[in-house]
Amino acid sequence: MFKRKIHEVLSEWKRRSQGRTALLVEGARRVGKSTVVKEFAEHEYQSHIIVDFSTASPEVFGLFDDVSDLDYLFLRLQLQYSARLHERQSLIVFDEVQLCPKARQAIKSLVADGRYDYVETGSLISIRKNTRGILIPSEEERVQMHPMDYEEFLWAKGDVATVPLLREAFATGMALGDGTNRKLMRDFRLYMLVGGMPQAVDALLRTNNLQEVDKVKRAIISLYEEDFHKISPSGALSMLFDAIPSQLAKKASRYQVSSVLAGRQARDILEEIAELADSKTVLVARHADDPNVGLSSSVDLEKFKLYMADTGLFVTLAFKDAEFTDNIVYDKLLSDKLPANLGMLYENAVAQELVAHGKNLFYHTWPKERSTRNYEIDFIIPDGKKISPIEVKSSGYKTHASLDAFAGKFHSRIGRQYLIYTKDLRKDGPITCVPAYMCGLL
Repeated sequence: MFKRKIHEVLSEWKRRSQGRTALLVEGARRVGKSTVVKEFAEHEYQSHIIVDFSTASPEVFGLFDDVSDLDYLFLRLQLQYSARLHERQSLIVFDEVQLCPKARQAIKSLVADGRYDYVETGSLISIRKNTRGILIPSEEERVQMHPMDYEEFLWAKGDVATVPLLREAFATGMALGDGTNRKLMRDFRLYMLVGGMPQAVDALLRTNNLQEVDKVKRAIISLYEEDFHKISPSGALSMLFDAIPSQLAKKASRYQVSSVLAGRQARDILEEIAELADSKTVLVARHADDPNVGLSSSVDLEKFKLYMADTGLFVTLAFKDAEFTDNIVYDKLLSDKLPANLGMLYENAVAQELVAHGKNLFYHTWPKERSTRNYEIDFIIPDGKKISPIEVKSSGYKTHASLDAFAGKFHSRIGRQYLIYTKDLRKDGPITCVPAYMCGLL
């Protein structure tokens, strides 16, 4: 059991809600939802029942066909799971609730009854086929669970001191020194390779062997692809998912749908993109045509980039057709000898950290004068009443032409400017140059 930040979110919900709402914990499969909710139930309640719909019997499913008699429902659940429920002191968990839509619909009646608290967990929870024909309860709050962020990864390794110290250094603008920076970058590169899926982190801690970690990640990717085939037997979702690394490697201004799905354009697959986003396995960055404080008001739905929700899985997906021994990226990344065309790993890691800390992903591109190439700002985040552009480099830097051009074009809208790279924290005029391991502090 790893320490996860979402535990405090669950505890705060319990204190605030007092049984007036249920909580739906959404997230990709294998992200740790069930483990966290079980630990929460054991520590915060006198008793609990976990109804896992991935293994529940037909009799349990049948209990939710008619919930007009809640006394009967609760009696049957207590007998089925050999647990005693106590009014206002017990939690009922619906695990993988998307497999039993009627249980999710029953939340309205269960919350109104008020005897117990309810937490649901689900993957691919919002996909239309899992909610068709049922009434989504308004009494349901939602919270997103992401892969372990960098701080949680360090906690798993027994390091609780580094991020608070980084937060202090970032706030004061204090450089850490080249030696310290090299050590911290090496730690962050290990996080990029392993990622934040709990099983992968556990494999690292148990074996200290990246080949074992790689096996775990390949199994998770296979699981995702099986899910995609169930939802989209044509294979379209799997193809869009598998092409994420190659699409980012092209450094194009958008995901080029036609190069993945012949004869189709972005406007033809908006539903598929929504399904990928709902699966929580993918992060969607939207193009902000007119970047301003209300970033979402100027997005072009047909212009987007896709990132993996977990950078460790991204590494494995990029090389899934090769045996582990051929994946020189592990050695190259750890030794900081990453080829330039693999700089996309840093971009994905920044996307993952931004989302883990509550940011939505937006970017902006525009043509260079007298050139066939574009300027591009990798990410844009709110900064009070202004916006902060972010440019990501996979090494040190020599120029930051896109940041400079963006500042010239939108100078009245810009707050702080960030360049994320591999060197020490420093200022370069109006630009704050931030080492990659600090990107979660923005």
